[in-house]
Amino acid sequence: MSFKHQLRFLVLLFFGVLVNAQNKSFFVSPPNYELISTDLHIHTVFSDGSVWPDIRVSEAIREGLDLISITDHLEYQPHKSDIPHPDRNRSFDIANAAATKKSLSVIRGAEITRSMPPGHINAVFVQDVNKLLFPDDVSAGIIEANKQNAFVFWNHPNWARQRPDGIAKLDPLHEELIGKGLIHGIEVANETIFSDEAITIALENNLTILGTSDIHGIADWKFKIPEGGHRPITFVLSRSKSVEDIKKALFEGKTMVWFKDLIIGREDHLSKIVKANLTASSMSYNKNEIIAKVKLKNQAATPLNLRYKGLYTFHEDSSVFIIPPYGEKTILVKTLERKTSLELPFELLNGITGAKKHLTFSLLTQ
Repeated sequence: MSFKHQLRFLVLLFFGVLVNAQNKSFFVSPPNYELISTDLHIHTVFSDGSVWPDIRVSEAIREGLDLISITDHLEYQPHKSDIPHPDRNRSFDIANAAATKKSLSVIRGAEITRSMPPGHINAVFVQDVNKLLFPDDVSAGIIEANKQNAFVFWNHPNWARQRPDGIAKLDPLHEELIGKGLIHGIEVANETIFSDEAITIALENNLTILGTSDIHGIADWKFKIPEGGHRPITFVLSRSKSVEDIKKALFEGKTMVWFKDLIIGREDHLSKIVKANLTASSMSYNKNEIIAKVKLKNQAATPLNLRYKGLYTFHEDSSVFIIPPYGEKTILVKTLERKTSLELPFELLNGITGAKKHLTFSLLTQ
């Protein structure tokens, strides 16, 4: 084979692998749900981002996302001398046009940008971004967003520029806004930072758990996507792929966040997703042995870091092991007597259901 043909073969092989990787789902959806991949915090040159809105659409499609919201800052406009735009809906209009007839939905949003409290607040599913702009009133934009039936959430509550100790906590204004039902969610993961305290706030105040990229630059560079990384993604457990059902599920708090190798969510939601993505084969024994062979299969895009919590011990592994993304692992269980099935209790060490709390669940052999 000539060098030219070898090079052509390698290029085709590379792009075949790339396309195959992009076609894989992130996670298998639980029964009766669609698992919708979203990023609800994204910036463009129409506030302090570095790219045109259509690039955000192209990035999201390449990464396999289902829905995004362009949430440029309302008040903070460092590019306004170069890109004057009195209509704050403009970045959405451009992105939405770029997504026409594509696999991606784009929803209208904005970031209400204030000092702490209340800090930065995102409003998505809004009808008119311009009506949210109230430079002299810290709460008026949030109230108007609710009048537009928007989903409103608190951004990066542990951001060191506004919380120097990195601890997310409620100020009286937050308590007032949450008490009045004007804030519906909170970011527990933003860009590269994570907050146990924000999870506690979400659970104690019935707020939707969210994770977002807050991307300003190039997503590939920021999150090392060509090397296998990914942006923080909020997965919504929706009854359908319609925008109306996705919005309803967000208000109902039916989410899971994928941040680095962590998956984060309320216990019942996380459990549904993990059980849809991790399966155990039927058991088998070698002749004259009472060591059961069980194959565990991970259909998810993230590794599953498991700790076995049961009474048995393993023949080739300790109680802690990792199943790689889209991978399998065979465990040899010393069952002491021959059995037809096993219940395997696990703790998912990268499955977060609360501050310093991990998902526990049981897996039955098929």
